[in-house]
Amino acid sequence: MAHQAQMRISATYMRGGTSKGVFFTLSDLPTAAQVPGEARDKLLLRVIGSPDPYEKQIDGMGGATSSTSKTVILSKSDSPDHDVDYLFGQVSIDKPFVDWSGNCGNLSAAVGPYAIANGLVDPAKVPRNGIAEVRIWQANIQKTIVAQVPMAEGEVQETGDFELDGVTFPAAEIPVAFIDPADGEGAIFPTGNVVDDLEVPGVGVLKATLINAGIPTVFVNAEALGYTGCELQEAINGDAKALEMFETIRAHGAVRMGLISHVEEAASRQHTPKVAFVAPAASYMASSGKAVNAEDIDLVVRALSMGKLHHAMMGTAAVAIGAAAAIQGTLVNLAAGGIEREAVTFGHPSGSLRVGAKASLVDGRWQIDQAVMSRSARVLMEGRVRVPGDTI
Repeated sequence: MAHQAQMRISATYMRGGTSKGVFFTLSDLPTAAQVPGEARDKLLLRVIGSPDPYEKQIDGMGGATSSTSKTVILSKSDSPDHDVDYLFGQVSIDKPFVDWSGNCGNLSAAVGPYAIANGLVDPAKVPRNGIAEVRIWQANIQKTIVAQVPMAEGEVQETGDFELDGVTFPAAEIPVAFIDPADGEGAIFPTGNVVDDLEVPGVGVLKATLINAGIPTVFVNAEALGYTGCELQEAINGDAKALEMFETIRAHGAVRMGLISHVEEAASRQHTPKVAFVAPAASYMASSGKAVNAEDIDLVVRALSMGKLHHAMMGTAAVAIGAAAAIQGTLVNLAAGGIEREAVTFGHPSGSLRVGAKASLVDGRWQIDQAVMSRSARVLMEGRVRVPGDTI
């Protein structure tokens, strides 16, 4: 029996924020995978090791969590206003699909460093020392991201003393600004309301803030679900009934937001929307053993990604939190004290995070001018990934 040799594809394995993913330059992909479609999806699934009924991704680069089952495709931008085009693919762990419906805010921090290191940014725009501003076109949501990438002696500076809860070691700080972060041309509040009554079968009628900023997110009150908002992963992810409840909330929220027509469609759209629960500031012990003190934060937030409670906070969900906190009357804003604000510090399972967002009311509609947070990024490995030759 004849066997095809494995393909070798140039790739870089990078951490960005509290996520990891496999990064590709578009032109390095096999020709069939350089355009959207089945061939591209099959390739990325095989690279990551999905679908895996064991949910371990042993035969691929994925780490069996939503934070580590990610892919990024980058290319020089055709737009004179941007340096690089950034496309993000969230790879399902146990099902054969790649979700292209949203961005990854954490990996957004790694896009600038990768683009500079791989010649996707005009060298004339990159100082030998100092800060390189990289303007990124986020192709999934058709929005601009601006990353401030530190440079040292002509190389991207990766090491430093910036500490990010959820990441073990310090690294160089990369401020990332999400410009007008509502997905596409959609309204920040798809229903027109800062708070809705969301009817969820088997749960009841929940107060919910349905917001489209950074990533579409369904916010509910922790107390309404019997939680404190200080839960860690094991309290949720080990409870099949709780996970089913959150998925039901997410599906019905997606319908109300106009993202899907029927709740059944949510199963094939795992990446968006996110579902999160909020509560007023409280003290708790983070998953690392670090004490998070109520007086140091404005509220607590827990969010689910790809059907599981996230170990820290998705970057795009952090944008949604910052945006919602900036608009009075949302559940996030109320949990944070109900005051007008342009920045918020929230507690998550791994610690805390500060995100700034400025909201304005224009012609009767809320808009977020930009949301800013600091992340870090680092190359973990670079070279070639291998996939069986008959993958595509």
